[in-house]
Amino acid sequence: MKKMVVAAAVVVLLWWSGSGVGMTPSSFRDLGNTVRFIADHWFPVDASDWRIALEAMRGTLEIAVFSTLAALVIAVPGSFFAARNWAPARWIYDATRALFNFTRSIPELVLALVFIPTLGLGPMPAVMGLIIHNVGVFGKLLSEVIEATDEGPQDAVKAVGGTRLHVALYGIVPQMAPLVLSHYFYRLEVAIRTSLILGIVGAGGIGQMLFNDFKMFAYEKVTFEVLLIMAMVTGVDYLGALIRKRVK
Repeated sequence: MKKMVVAAAVVVLLWWSGSGVGMTPSSFRDLGNTVRFIADHWFPVDASDWRIALEAMRGTLEIAVFSTLAALVIAVPGSFFAARNWAPARWIYDATRALFNFTRSIPELVLALVFIPTLGLGPMPAVMGLIIHNVGVFGKLLSEVIEATDEGPQDAVKAVGGTRLHVALYGIVPQMAPLVLSHYFYRLEVAIRTSLILGIVGAGGIGQMLFNDFKMFAYEKVTFEVLLIMAMVTGVDYLGALIRKRVK
C-alpha cells in the first residue's frame, strides 16, 4: 500500500510540474527535430582553432581549481563550528549554519555579476562568485560529515590526554578525508560546468568561446569545444577516483 501511495505521488508530481512547464506528449516527438539539427549542422567537427580552444580550456580549469580549493580551505575549519556535536556554543552553531546557508543560496552567476562593477570583466568575478558559493556548499557537506563521524577514535584521543585540537586532527580529520576528497572532486566538476556559464558574463575560458561560436552559428566549432569539455570533466572524474583509491 505504501509503495502505491509513493508511486501515485510521483505520478501526480510529474503531471503537476510537467503541465506547469508546458510538457506534452508532442514535446517528445519534437525532440527528433533537435537530433536532426545536430546531425545536419554540428558535423563534421571543426578543430581549426584547437590551440585557442586548449588555452581557453586551461583558463576554465584554472578558475575551477583555484576557486574550489580556496573555498575548501576556508570551509574546513568553519565546518567544525557548524557541526552540532562540535560547536562550542549553540549561538556559534546557528550563526555559522546561517552564514553557510546564505552564501550557498546565492547563485554563482549572481555573485559574479555583483563583482563585475568593482573587479571588471575577466576571471576574477567568476572566481569570487565560485569561492563564496562553494564555501557555503562545502560548509554544509563537511559539517554533516563531522556530525556523522565515529566517536570511538575521538574518545581514544581524549583518553590519552589529547586536547580539543588533537581530537579534531587525529580523531575526526582522518575519518573525513575520503569524503572530503569525494565532495571536492564532485564540486570541481560542478565548478567547471559553472565556469562555462560564467564565460557568458566575460569570465573568459572555453565557456566564452562556446558562447561566441553559438552566436556566430559556428556549430562545427561548438562540437569540438563540447568534446574538449567532456574530456576535461572525464579526466577530473578519473583523477578523483584514483586519488580517493590511494587515500583509502
